[in-house]
Amino acid sequence: MDQRRPGAGGSSSTTATAIADYALLSDRHSAALVSTSGSVDWLCMPRFDSPSTFGALLGEDAGHWSIRPVGGFRVEREYVAASLVLRTTFVTAQGVLELRDALSLGRTDDPHRLGEHAPHVLLRSVACTEGSVAVEVRFRPRPEYGLIAPALHAVDGGLVASGGAARLTVSSTVPLEIGRDDAHARFELRSGELACFALRQGPLGAPSPPVMSGPAIAGAIEETVDGWGRWSAQHQHYQGRWRELVHHSGRVLQAMSYQPTGAIVAAATTSLPEEIGGERNWDYRYSWVRDASLAMQALWVAACPDEADEFFGFMAAAAASADVDGPLQIMFGIGGEHDLSERTLTHLPGWRGSSPVRVGNGAWNQSQLDVYGELLDSAHQLRDQLGHADGPTRDFLVRLADAAAARWEEPDNGIWEVRGEARHFVHSKVMCWVALDRAVALADWLGAGEHVERWASTAERIRTAVLTDGWDERMGAFTQSFGRPDLDATALLLPIVGFLPADDPRMLSTIDAVRDGLTDGRGLVRRYRTETGVDGLAGEEGTFLLCTFWLAHALALAGRTEEGSQVFERAIGYRNDVDLLAEEVDSATGESLGNFPQAFSHIGLVNAAWALEQPATAGGAEE
Repeated sequence: MDQRRPGAGGSSSTTATAIADYALLSDRHSAALVSTSGSVDWLCMPRFDSPSTFGALLGEDAGHWSIRPVGGFRVEREYVAASLVLRTTFVTAQGVLELRDALSLGRTDDPHRLGEHAPHVLLRSVACTEGSVAVEVRFRPRPEYGLIAPALHAVDGGLVASGGAARLTVSSTVPLEIGRDDAHARFELRSGELACFALRQGPLGAPSPPVMSGPAIAGAIEETVDGWGRWSAQHQHYQGRWRELVHHSGRVLQAMSYQPTGAIVAAATTSLPEEIGGERNWDYRYSWVRDASLAMQALWVAACPDEADEFFGFMAAAAASADVDGPLQIMFGIGGEHDLSERTLTHLPGWRGSSPVRVGNGAWNQSQLDVYGELLDSAHQLRDQLGHADGPTRDFLVRLADAAAARWEEPDNGIWEVRGEARHFVHSKVMCWVALDRAVALADWLGAGEHVERWASTAERIRTAVLTDGWDERMGAFTQSFGRPDLDATALLLPIVGFLPADDPRMLSTIDAVRDGLTDGRGLVRRYRTETGVDGLAGEEGTFLLCTFWLAHALALAGRTEEGSQVFERAIGYRNDVDLLAEEVDSATGESLGNFPQAFSHIGLVNAAWALEQPATAGGAEE
């Protein structure tokens, strides 16, 4: 079922706006979401995890900036060329209006350093391309997640907003009328006429950012189109059946990477729910170790080794300061921060009343044993690029392998960060095996030959435990955790990480069990059954697009490419009109759920597309 559809304009209710009706803007430092009706309902500057300036996504009163025709309209959207510059075309009874939105990249001398000189400016231009169109603009900033209503005052060429920790300068080529708590304008454009706007943010105590002229704004938009285009031309060479989607997903992953460090955020938002009205609402504006090895593969396919190397470098640097004799931290702030303590924003009602709205993520200090395998598998993939790695990095990787060998028998919270009791999750054990398997392969490079015998023998013990305690003969499948007859989509990763060949009878049976037991009526895959209570949370959740791509990937490795392609096509049918993927899909309605856009979903798309294009193979480990 294809969920791609152009947005129908005319609605002014922001918290009722469908998640799939948003498009992403990024300068590789921060992100914005723009609705089909031309409203910026989410903007965090100068970092992805900064407090929002516009937060209407999570509450009507938390700020927005809309530019749209007066009256009814029909909408078509696309990204300009191979870029993250959004073009929204409004078709009215009187004419056609084209809105362009971008977060400025600034000068881009080296495509590998895309966004290095980003000036932290939101750029907007609106042009009439046919007939005449009446346009309305409303600017209503609410910094710090809607807590502050800044004072607005006019300056030549725009206005300045003061209040809180930042100063905002709006540039406008049309006069803005300042009201009690917003600024607005209504004007008419005829064919060939253009109006330009920009929003710049500066710190308190510094001079207000200067106003930009119309030509400067238009030039900055073109500079941003060119910057993205040059990055794409230099980095994206994948040729395959789903070439455009793979390339676009590569740009999305680049857009969700933090340029100063190479960190990749899991999503651009916080607290978009996994169940409408439910409590499963989390802040995803951080970087997870669990994403590392699968992200490496996707970046190799859809971008280039430089981006993969940057992400690994960030993870190794951020994690290296952790005490690996205890639990390795599972996630970090995009600047390498460790303390991600969670708090609730009680003044925000949440998207469609889904509360609480959270900032920070309480899973940051959980124990998850899979992270050892994620980092060592990443190092294994990047061995050629890491030839220059320093002694401390190599020592750190050795200590990771030693920690996996020492801790694999412990229960943990698992890849899904359950907030219920710790368990002996099969996936965690498998990733400890991956850690040791890759460490053995890297031993010469690591200068760790004396560790190989112990690592190899421990890996064999883990393997025996998984094949014995993680297998349920009655179910004919690998289970979620030892001693419990529950399914989990992570079982699909066993052939993907090389633990077993995909054509092993146990894997073939497991693939079928997941397909039959965790797939909903739309053909999409759940992570697990929430009714088992494993995650310690109330309510339900949607199906996971990532897990659906895992099914397609596993089927491809098993040589069942036609079936895998059908699963893949079902999953990509739930991308929106500008080819962005959410985390989940509501089984009842088909609506997008969860934080948006979701890096893991795009990673899954890239890796599954690549696997489906490879010659039939069921490679993996031999028993």
